[in-house]
Amino acid sequence: MTMIAHTSEIPYFGEHTQLTILCNSCGWKHTDFIPAEGSKPGGWSLKVNSLEHLNARVVRSSSCTVRLVELSLEASPGSSSSGYISNIEGVFNRFENVIMMLHEQADDDDTAKQCEALLQEIAKISTGQGSIELLLLDPMGHSQILHEDAKPRDLTEDELSKLQTGPLIPVFDADDL
Repeated sequence: MTMIAHTSEIPYFGEHTQLTILCNSCGWKHTDFIPAEGSKPGGWSLKVNSLEHLNARVVRSSSCTVRLVELSLEASPGSSSSGYISNIEGVFNRFENVIMMLHEQADDDDTAKQCEALLQEIAKISTGQGSIELLLLDPMGHSQILHEDAKPRDLTEDELSKLQTGPLIPVFDADDL
């Protein structure tokens, strides 16, 4: 196992540590972002309704659920979830890639048509011809949308009870290895 930790400053987000753990034997990899300052469970939302919003920075930790509200699309953290830093256009691209994969594997016309409709909606929004709410829900509080129009909020107890937290990565002391 190899662990790489890199501490840096992200503008408007503050100091954070990017932690990457690699297994040289099997190729397993996990990346996450941990803010230097303490954090509490929280959500961030942004109504994406301009081309300028597509450039807004997104810091998504491995514990964050990402939603495109009006399209009823959600990416929940699973056991292999990793954090990333991107922009909103990059988040849309991640959704598009999964939808295209589902479209290619569709066994029936209804599923294929649903995929095509979702891809058309995302393409419309990506060219400034529509709007959608992007929502980040992070029970660990390590995720954020970095834009002046983005709105932070606390998570409700009900939301916290329903959200997945992603992988639980063990932390070792050097003496344990």
